[in-house]
Amino acid sequence: MNDLLHNYRMSRTMGIVVLLGLFMFGTLPIMIIAYCYLALVLIIHTWVKIGFSKKVKSSLTVIYGFMLAFQITFVTLTVFPMHNINLLYYPAKIFAVVLFSIPFLVERFITVSNGAEFYMPTVESVTAISFEELRDNTKRIRSMMQSVSNMNQKISIDHVKTVLEDIPRHSSVRYINQGTLTQYYFDAAKKSLDDEHMYLVVSNTGSPASEIISAFTQKQFNHVSLSFDRALDTIISYNGGDNIYPPGMNAETLEFFHQKSDASVLIYSLPATVEQKQFLIDKIAEINHNGSAYNLLGLVAKHSYKPNIMFCSQFVYKMLKLAGLEFFDKKDGEVRPTDFIELDYYKKLDFEYEITF
Repeated sequence: MNDLLHNYRMSRTMGIVVLLGLFMFGTLPIMIIAYCYLALVLIIHTWVKIGFSKKVKSSLTVIYGFMLAFQITFVTLTVFPMHNINLLYYPAKIFAVVLFSIPFLVERFITVSNGAEFYMPTVESVTAISFEELRDNTKRIRSMMQSVSNMNQKISIDHVKTVLEDIPRHSSVRYINQGTLTQYYFDAAKKSLDDEHMYLVVSNTGSPASEIISAFTQKQFNHVSLSFDRALDTIISYNGGDNIYPPGMNAETLEFFHQKSDASVLIYSLPATVEQKQFLIDKIAEINHNGSAYNLLGLVAKHSYKPNIMFCSQFVYKMLKLAGLEFFDKKDGEVRPTDFIELDYYKKLDFEYEITF
């Protein structure tokens, strides 16, 4: 009992010293490295902990990832830009230091909720994880470390900054995109009526939003679109407008998908009658007339405030269902781009070709 108390006091003292050091001498790179190191230690600690189910461990890993993204964003965009020019710099930096304790509070809450024993990871336990568990669980720990490394790369400062700067353009409660599809688009779509297929375009674009989403979904492809023709002259989906059009329902081109060097696109065909394709053209024309918006909040809340406020996979699934072309059953707000491939149990889709850049 005395040893446990001694270890707790030592860990608490060391923690206080570290936090004071970060407040006094922590630069932006040091703060980011400290946040990343803490997230890595807690993720490893979570996965080797006995008493947690795999679902709880996965949930905690995702939560730590979200908190890491928030911590990095806060110190990058809020705290250090105020250095030497604003009196709020030191209160903001205090808050940034306090953020180090939040992951521990989350772990304590989850641990108590699951009836497991809670203890703060000490230097001894971290050392034990690094050597003893490394020998027994080499593949698992390497995989987790690689996942954390990939997450840090995808949730880069530039990506987070780009997404945050783009948020004011969005609205999840009103239509902001109206009439962006021209008559040329509808003429091209009608020319494809003789081809009795609809085409699903599943893409790995490399956009900042797509990269951040893939860090948490662990999926390579995070965008899906519809096309009326095999040559992809009529691609359409819900997107951010690529800083040209308002976020909502917009036509897309192949250039839209090429936002990183290893971007790729998978094209699948789905049998559809002339009547079903004409119905979809009319429905898209109706949305184009009434207005639309990208369902940014729906990515988390899984709910649309208005019918024409959707995200990409929600739009594609809803259109297919309205036309009687859906091939799996799921709430449209919960559909992910890869579901169209992974849930094709009855092999309704035919793979057509792949585009790599």
